[in-house]
Parts: sequence; structure tokens; C-alpha cells
Amino acid sequence: MRKILSIIGICFTIIFFTTNFSLSAENKNIQIKKQPEIQQIKPKKPVKIKLKRTTEGKYTWDLTGDDVDEIVKADKRLRKLLDIQ
Repeated sequence: MRKILSIIGICFTIIFFTTNFSLSAENKNIQIKKQPEIQQIKPKKPVKIKLKRTTEGKYTWDLTGDDVDEIVKADKRLRKLLDIQ
């Protein structure tokens, strides 16, 4: 049983390396164009909210993030959802 498994493992290893080398040979003909406007785009980080509830049942929160406008929007939305004026 062990001999059969080792033979199968060796076959898979040989197949993996032969297909890997043949794919790398094909990729040498591909030209890659760099577009700086695409490289500069960064995904927006979401606003992180730490919501806390006091012993009186009131809510407080800490907001952190990179975009001030998004932090203000999150604060307004929390105030609206929790009915805090």
C-alpha cells in the first residue's frame, strides 16, 4: 500500500514540475504594460466603530478612519439610528 502511494506521489510531482516549466516558457512571450494610474488607486478603508453601552443604557462610540467625511457620515448615521440629538 505504501509503495503504491509513494509511486502516485512521485507521478504527481513529475506532472507538477513538467507542467510548471512548460507554463513558464509560454509566459516569457507575454508583454506586461504598467499603467501608473491603476497602481495609485488604493481601496478605501472603512470607518471602524467601537460601540459601547453604559450602565444607564446609553450608547457611546469611538470612530476611527482615514477619511474625515466618512467619519462624519458614520457619526450622523449612528446618531440617527440611536435617536441621539
